[in-house]
Amino acid sequence: MTEASATLILFGATGDLAHRMLFPSLYNLLADDLLPHDFLIIASGRTDMAQDAFRDDIDAALQKFLSADRYDADVAARLRAMIAYQPVEAGNADQFRALAKRLDGRLERGVSVYLSTPPSLFAPTAQCLAQAGLIGPATRIAMEKPIGKDLASSRDVNDAIGALFDESQIFRVDHYLGKETVQNLLALRFGNMLFEPLWNATAIDHVQITVGETVGLEGRVSYYDGVGALRDMVQNHMLQILSIIAMEPPARMDPTAVRDEKVKVLRSLRPMDGEAVKVHSVRGQYTPGAVGGQIVTGYADELGQPSTTETFVALKAHIDNWRWQGVPFYLRTGKRMPSRQSEIMIQFKPVRHSIFGRNGGLEPNTLIIRLQPEENIRLLIMTKRPGLDRQVQLEEVSLDVSLSNAFAGQRRRIAYERLLLDLLEGEQTLFVRRDEVEAQWAWIDSIIEGWRNANMKPAPYASGNWGPSSAIALIERDGASWHD
Repeated sequence: MTEASATLILFGATGDLAHRMLFPSLYNLLADDLLPHDFLIIASGRTDMAQDAFRDDIDAALQKFLSADRYDADVAARLRAMIAYQPVEAGNADQFRALAKRLDGRLERGVSVYLSTPPSLFAPTAQCLAQAGLIGPATRIAMEKPIGKDLASSRDVNDAIGALFDESQIFRVDHYLGKETVQNLLALRFGNMLFEPLWNATAIDHVQITVGETVGLEGRVSYYDGVGALRDMVQNHMLQILSIIAMEPPARMDPTAVRDEKVKVLRSLRPMDGEAVKVHSVRGQYTPGAVGGQIVTGYADELGQPSTTETFVALKAHIDNWRWQGVPFYLRTGKRMPSRQSEIMIQFKPVRHSIFGRNGGLEPNTLIIRLQPEENIRLLIMTKRPGLDRQVQLEEVSLDVSLSNAFAGQRRRIAYERLLLDLLEGEQTLFVRRDEVEAQWAWIDSIIEGWRNANMKPAPYASGNWGPSSAIALIERDGASWHD
């Protein structure tokens, strides 16, 4: 592993993500003595404000977003002293020269640049960094998703950044990869003899991935409309989860080996055309309803005008390779769902022959991996119901592994803690490589083109439901049902 960066430049430091996630994560890393010695955080935003005012703003954010027992005034004061505020706007050469002066004598000790900005500013910001002499062999750059809005625009962004940075210096962020339970998928699969021999089409009937949100637009009107659930959630988070579930065992736990296997999965996804989307996809848009007992308005009402943007999508995906031939992967995500949850369900096939007769109550085994809100792994197995009956009666019971209980006393970390630490130390395993992003977009583009060719508009669904009724039909026509 390379030497850790001594400086972090955070663009978009006045934004919501920086206040809710990035600065609390940096605080936690500092509290655990995981930040480099003499660390400097240069916070940058377009707003012209005094350094002390910005520091006060960050201290208020820490008190708001950290738990009360976690906030410590002494640690906050140490973090505050590390922060320098520098107003910088893409295209303003004078401001970037002033930024360079802040880094005088520190560039060779390593600089990590974090772009928490709109994607349209990625390339201009990087070009201004280059013009100011701030890009060198020890400079790394991290970019928040989305990387483009389709394959062509993704390539444009990657080309522009790739012209200034080597791929080994580029860190594309998908915060789901920082979640402990997502990383635990690797341990579950490749650290346990129990699962890996059965992790294929011989033993698995189908896989479900659900990411449900209870919120609506929540201030993201300008971003979300025209983007929709497919681009916003499926293209990145859900396909990253799918690739980890479906990947072949990597030769070793390193960035190249792990990401090579993920790319193979993504390239094996069967494209969809105008006919396939009619059968294997569902688009939806929420209408007024109730979520958590609260009456909420519809998407068009929040937007203030009619729209054809989908807020829900369900897909039946196929991975055309030896391991997964014939195993459907059902993906479902949407806004204004009944509950907030991210979950993976592995449905195993039934035993080939039941010795317990037709009335034995035999059910196939199910593995449920909950990513949020609580993190746990649950395996449903069959056991004999207690009693003296001559005819054995079976009952389904669950073996639960709650990560919060199993590791009681250990703090649940923010996903960005892992990602920021890996960025500073140059560890790329949990970041997305260029060919991954482009393989994801190639599949997503086939669906969008299929929707366009089929003139497929979003079907309405009342807020507080799991999407349109056609989403239920999507899976039930195969003899399965969604796990809610």
